[in-house]
Amino acid sequence: MKLQRSLILLKPDALDRGIMGEIITRFERVGAKIIGMKMLVSEKDTAMKHYTEDLAQRRGEVIRQRMIGMLTSGPIVAIALEGVEMVEIARKMVGATEPKVAVPGTIRGDYTHVSYGYADDKKIGVFNLIHASASPDEAEAEINVWFKPEELVAHKPSYTKFTLKED
Repeated sequence: MKLQRSLILLKPDALDRGIMGEIITRFERVGAKIIGMKMLVSEKDTAMKHYTEDLAQRRGEVIRQRMIGMLTSGPIVAIALEGVEMVEIARKMVGATEPKVAVPGTIRGDYTHVSYGYADDKKIGVFNLIHASASPDEAEAEINVWFKPEELVAHKPSYTKFTLKED
């Protein structure tokens, strides 16, 4: 399997709680390489490119607008990661989208508990700390929303520099 890239967004609630360092450390500990990272306050049009109309088709336009509102409610950190099968690894580490059902040991399972029901009652997007790309194609598209090509650094992990010579 070749190296993959994945987009991670630390959402406003992760920054509000002061746990972004802990979350980033988890990715570094598994060997993921950070090839791009920046803090910003998302413009609405950028958030709309991230939460595409595909989300509206799957979950409804009201949910999409709530997620856009959540993402633009404060500063975020956008991170481009690279590693072996990084999309799947990152998704496992992040845990279920609905925090109340995320298992302990995952980022959402360890650091948040909000439910869809609570978010619906409050008419807000689900504050679930973090976003991780769902597929390699989605990762490529999402990384292009948040990063220009020149903002990504070629930083190859040591396990990609060596090959065994067979006799």
